[in-house]
Amino acid sequence: MNVSSENLEPPDNEFPSEGRLLGLDYGTKRVGVAISTFEQNIASPIENYTRQSKEKDESFFTKIIHEYQCKGLVVGLPVHMSGDEGQKAKEARQFGNWISQLAQIPVRFWDERFSSATAEEFLVNVNVSRNKRKAYLDKLAAQIILQSFLESPDRNQIPKSF
Repeated sequence: MNVSSENLEPPDNEFPSEGRLLGLDYGTKRVGVAISTFEQNIASPIENYTRQSKEKDESFFTKIIHEYQCKGLVVGLPVHMSGDEGQKAKEARQFGNWISQLAQIPVRFWDERFSSATAEEFLVNVNVSRNKRKAYLDKLAAQIILQSFLESPDRNQIPKSF
């Protein structure tokens, strides 16, 4: 399902320094979901959401943002090793801007390079079977993305090349 947000602009650029943040690991089929503490110092995985339709996705994200009283949104941005953005990054930006507009909360996009690999490595190291890893991977990647954002001294940074 594609979400068109060509005409959607997220709410103002002010990003809260306190209050819960919702972290998302964007995917065309599944979205990993994580949440921060009110103090914005610890991120925890919540769930993997399997995308269904625009209406059902809208309902899910509206409910979770309301339930956790989220003040901001952090969406993983899948950039190339060069730091350039491709089609998937464009889709992630459209998705993040759509959720931001829907919930009327500001969004930040965060470099997600290595988040899935880090999550996979962690799950292997704690002996989670291959069959069970899929159930944890996306929400753990969302937690890693959000935790990286929370720990950064520069929350406005632009992805760099490696």
